[in-house]
Amino acid sequence: MDIEFGLDTFGDITRGPDGELLSGAQTIRNIVAQAELADAVGVEFFGVGEHHRPEFAVSAPEMVLAAIASRTQRIRLGTAVTVLSSDDPVRVYERFATLDAVSNGRAEVVLGRGSFIESFPLFGYDLRDYDALFEEKLELFVELLKEKPVTWSGTMRAPLENADVFPKTERGLRTWVGVGGSPESVVRVARHGLGLMLAIIGGPAGRFRPFVDLYHRSVATFGTRSHPVSVHSPGHVAESDAEAWDAAYSGFEAMNDTIGRERGWPPYSRARFQNDVGPEGALYVGSPDRVAAKIADTVTTLGLGRFDLKYATGTLSHEAMMRSIELYGTEVIPRVRRLLAAHD
Repeated sequence: MDIEFGLDTFGDITRGPDGELLSGAQTIRNIVAQAELADAVGVEFFGVGEHHRPEFAVSAPEMVLAAIASRTQRIRLGTAVTVLSSDDPVRVYERFATLDAVSNGRAEVVLGRGSFIESFPLFGYDLRDYDALFEEKLELFVELLKEKPVTWSGTMRAPLENADVFPKTERGLRTWVGVGGSPESVVRVARHGLGLMLAIIGGPAGRFRPFVDLYHRSVATFGTRSHPVSVHSPGHVAESDAEAWDAAYSGFEAMNDTIGRERGWPPYSRARFQNDVGPEGALYVGSPDRVAAKIADTVTTLGLGRFDLKYATGTLSHEAMMRSIELYGTEVIPRVRRLLAAHD
């Protein structure tokens, strides 16, 4: 089975050795170092998310990715995700085409509507247009991917008349759409002939199999291009299960409780965490053996072409994340490949 392995981060503000929160600037510098290590240990993709709130340092992922491009050789670079709804498709395309140039063809973009909504009022968009903004802007972005002059009109931005956009890429721009699990979103991705990236942050992976099947059926119906399906899920790797669980729990608790206060979730608990790291949960936290077995099961169950581990959650330290990245590249990925080969 041909499978790629990636790592994603939202640029969570972490704590230093003294227990104090790091600055956003130091967090960004740490992300560059994390990506360098990922490249060195054989990880194939590195994604940086876009957010506009105090828990996350990265609001301009393309800038961080350009810095990473200058310090790496092989790893592909993209987002997790770019909030297309509150951005301009032309500028998004120009930025990623530029990233593709400076990285020698290693750029990808993962587009999404955004599960966080801070960017909408920040950039002057009405949340009542949440769905319409993404639908219309995705249509325009798909036209821009053809790298030919575009004539287009809609209701959310000014029309384009034979507009050409620069720079051009040398081999095209690999484009995915991040989906949380609505059938309508899956069909939209298939209709546009883009890659499907499922964000699985809760429950067993198997419950997403109908969405994978729907994607493939829809591609066949529309006659569009089929792409491998990818999954993005949170996790952390350490030498043992106990070490991984103890290191990761406080970060998951802090992030869930912060977001939960805004969304009406109950307080996070160790019991829920232990369920989430088990076979029926969506957290890939544990020893290399445990994490590899769980990833292999997900890949097999869903027929994936890529698995991205969101390795940063909450206040987990930079040092712990670096060790997690090292173990992911040197131990987890080889184990998964062996398990998949044995299954085939």
